[in-house]
Parts: sequence; structure tokens; C-alpha cells
Amino acid sequence: MNTLSYKTISVNKETAQKEWVVVDATDQVVGRLCSKVAKLLRGKYKPTFTPHVDCGDNVIIINASKIVFTGNKETNKEYVHYTGYPGGQRFITPAELRKKSFGCDRIIRHAVKGMLPKGILGRHIMNNLYIFDGAEHDKSAQKPKSIDINKLK
Repeated sequence: MNTLSYKTISVNKETAQKEWVVVDATDQVVGRLCSKVAKLLRGKYKPTFTPHVDCGDNVIIINASKIVFTGNKETNKEYVHYTGYPGGQRFITPAELRKKSFGCDRIIRHAVKGMLPKGILGRHIMNNLYIFDGAEHDKSAQKPKSIDINKLK
């Protein structure tokens, strides 16, 4: 029997080729930066993308404190959380959140988390994101390569 030998290649956890990538967030708009970071984390820029496997890169974001919002979102946008008690709904703006410790980290993680799949896979992929407020990071042993996030689509 003469059959074609074309097979769809499906990547699994062992065969996924994960890399370490450094992204500079200086003067980047939050939503645009996070959508590209979510694609990197998910592995959508790779030709071997498999939807049900964590085949994306490990992403290090530096200069997270220098992110910007467009328009009046810095003061008008509100993040809402609930304490669990009656009347326990709390609101905070990005300007107030920046003043807290790890505030910029929370802003970026909140945006990226909303762009990833919900469930076990999305929670696992979030562990591949590392955010630093300054220009230095402690992941130099992994030899990450620096990429220009503006070149990605």
C-alpha cells in the first residue's frame, strides 16, 4: 500500500525546546507588551506550537516599573478584588498600585494571566514569567537572549 508519510508533529513536555528570553519593558504600553509576552509564554511564535502543552519560552521582563498606560487609564482604571467578607469589595487604581511593593509586578501578571488559557495549563505557564523592576535580573545563569518586543507581531 502506497501511503503518504506526512505526520503532524505533536510536541510533548520532554521534546519541547524552551528558551530563556529577556524583554525590556521601558516605555512599553501595558496591554501591547503583555499580549506579546503571553504569546511567547504560550509558544505561539514557534512552528512546533501544540495547544495542550507548555511549549513556550521562559520570559524575563526587566524595567517593569517603566511601563505606561495610554489615555487616562493610570488614574481611571480600577482593579477590583473581594476580601470574602460582606462589604469587602476593594478597588485600586494602577497609580496607587505602583506605589506598593511589587505593584508593577501585579499589574503585568494580571494582564498576562487574562490572556492565557484558564485552568491547569494557564496556571503552569504563569510560572515561566519572571518580572523585575530594575535593569538587573538574577537569571543570568540560564544565558537568556535579549529580544526586541516591538519586532514581534
